[in-house]
Amino acid sequence: MATLPPRSDPWKPKPRSVGRLEKSPPRQRDTFGGRKPKSWFPDRRLVLVWAILIAGGLGLALNLYNLQIVKAPMLLQKARQQQMVSLRPFVPRRSIVDRNGNVLATDQPTYTLYAHPKLFKKSKDEVAEQLCAMINCSPADLLKQFNQKNSGIRVAVALKEDVGDRITKLRLDGLELSKQYSRLYPQQELAADVVGYVDINHRGQAGVEYSQEKLLERDVRSVRLSRSGNGAVMPDYVPEGFLHFDDTHLQLTIDSRLQRSARLALKEQIKEFKAKRGAVIVMDAADGSLLALVTEPTYNPNEYSQYNIGLFKNWALTDLYEPGSTFKPLNVAIALESGVIQPDSVFKDSGHISVGGWPIKNAENDHLGMLSVAQIIQYSSNIGMVQIMQRLKPEVYYGWLERLGLGQIVGIDLPFESAGHMKSQEQFTSVPIEAATTAFGQGFSLTPIQLITLHAALANGGKLVTPHVVRGLVDSQGKIHSQPHLAAPRPVFSPETTQKVLEMMETVVQKGTGETAKIPGYRIAGKTGTAQKASAQGGYNSTALITSFVGILPLDGTHRYVVLAIVDEPQGSEIFGSTVAAPVAKSVMEALITLERIPPNQKD
Repeated sequence: MATLPPRSDPWKPKPRSVGRLEKSPPRQRDTFGGRKPKSWFPDRRLVLVWAILIAGGLGLALNLYNLQIVKAPMLLQKARQQQMVSLRPFVPRRSIVDRNGNVLATDQPTYTLYAHPKLFKKSKDEVAEQLCAMINCSPADLLKQFNQKNSGIRVAVALKEDVGDRITKLRLDGLELSKQYSRLYPQQELAADVVGYVDINHRGQAGVEYSQEKLLERDVRSVRLSRSGNGAVMPDYVPEGFLHFDDTHLQLTIDSRLQRSARLALKEQIKEFKAKRGAVIVMDAADGSLLALVTEPTYNPNEYSQYNIGLFKNWALTDLYEPGSTFKPLNVAIALESGVIQPDSVFKDSGHISVGGWPIKNAENDHLGMLSVAQIIQYSSNIGMVQIMQRLKPEVYYGWLERLGLGQIVGIDLPFESAGHMKSQEQFTSVPIEAATTAFGQGFSLTPIQLITLHAALANGGKLVTPHVVRGLVDSQGKIHSQPHLAAPRPVFSPETTQKVLEMMETVVQKGTGETAKIPGYRIAGKTGTAQKASAQGGYNSTALITSFVGILPLDGTHRYVVLAIVDEPQGSEIFGSTVAAPVAKSVMEALITLERIPPNQKD
C-alpha cells in the first residue's frame, strides 16, 4: 500500500529558512530623491478651494455691476431720500378783509392740550382743579379722563395763545401743548354767507374760503435740505429767505357795517312774521360789486361743526324761486325795447282774463279799469301785464328771455351757484299759458342773485354786469396786486328804455304798492312781489308765499345801487311784499344812504 504524504496544516506557520539570506528585489530610485513621482493633476481639495474663490469673485463682479450699473439710478434716489428732506414750511393762509380793511378771517396760533397722568408730580385732583380754572371745564369730568388712561389724553383743542401761555406758567409736569394754526373769524356769523369756513385740514369748504382757495394759499416752494445721520436738518444747508412771504390779504367788496345793518333788519322781520328764512343783497349797479350779501338763518364759522350742514350753502345763490311781480319791470323793458308798446299805451284791466282755457286773475281780484303802463307796474296788474306781453310773438319773447340769461348762471365768484330754469322753447311757443304766466313772473325760476343782476341792468343804463364779492389781493399799503377778471358788461337794453322803466318804478314807491319803502328826500324806484311757491306735488302751495322787494336809488344820480330783500314763507294775515319785504329794504337803504353819503334830491 502506497504511503501518502502528510497533509499540510494551513494554520501551521511555514518554517523559515535560516540557512541563507534571501535577496530582496532592489528598490527603484527616481530623480526626486529616490521617491516615486506624484501625478501632475492637483489635489481635489485644492481644486475645490480655487473653484470657490473663482465663483465668489465672479459673484462679486456681477453684484458690483448690478449695483453700479443696473440699480444705480434707484439706489441714488434712495440715498437722496435718506440724506435729504423735502420741507414745505407752514405759512399762514391769507387774511380776508372787507372793503374798509376790517378783518373777516385770519390765521392765529392755537394749542391742543394733552395730559400724561403717569408723569404728574402733583395729585390728579390738583392738576384737574388748576387746569379747569383756565380752560372752563368741570374738574370732576377731567378727573374721570385722567383715570381712564396713563398717557396721551387730549384735554382741550384750539386753545388761544394767551391760554396756552398761562398753562405753561403753571409748570405742571405731565402736560403737553401742541402748537398749530387755526382759522379765526372775528366777526363770527356776520359775513359767514360770503366768507365761508375751513375744515380741520385748513381747506375751504364754503364761501370765498372755498372759491378763492388759490388766492388764499400763499405760494411757498418746497425746499430740499440735507440732514445728518440721526435725521436732524443741517442748518448750513438752509437757503436764506425761504420762509419769506408777502403781506397781501384778500379784500372783499362787502361793507361790514352795511352787512350788519341788513342782517339786523332781516332778523327782526323774520322773527315778527315767523318766516322760514330771508335774504338781503345790495349791489353797486355800475360794476356788479356786492356791498352786502345776507342770508338768515346763518352759522358761526368758528363753530361750524355745531350747525346743520344745510346752513353752509348760500341759498341766495343756490335755491331757485319764482320772482313774481318783481320781474314785471323787466318784461315792460322787453316790450318797450321791442317797440310793441309805448310809455303812454293804455290797457283795460277787467280783473280776469282767460288764456288757453286757463283763468288768470289779479292778486286781490281787483277790477282796475283802464291803466297806463306805469299804472300796471304801480298797481302790479297781472291782467295788464298779460296783455302787454301778448303783443310780442312767443318766439321773440323767448329769445329775449334767453338774452337776459334766464336758465344760466350769472358767474358770481362764490361757489355752488345754480342756473335758473325755463321751459323749452317748443313748449313756451306752442302753449299760450306759458308766455302768459311768465308775464307776471311765474312759470320759470331763478336765483335771488340773478334777479338783482337783471335789475342792475335797469339801474345802469341797460348793461348786464357780473356780480362779485372779491376786490383782489391788497398789501398793507393798500396797493392792489391782483384783481379778478370779470366779463365785460353786456348791453341788453338802451339807456332810454331803462330810464322810462325806472320812472315807472318810481311811482310804485311814491304812490303804489311800495310806499312802505319811501324815504323822504330821495327818489327811489322799486317793485314789490308776492308769489306762490311751487309745490313738490305739482302746482302751487296756497299757504306758502315768498315776499320780496327790489329798490333802486338814487334816481337823480348816475351812480346807483340796487337793494333786494326776500322773506320766505312769512306767517300772518297781511302777507305781501309791501308789508314784509319792503320795510327791510327801507332800513337797508337808509343805512346805505348814510354809509355812502348819498345826498338827498336837490328838488325837494
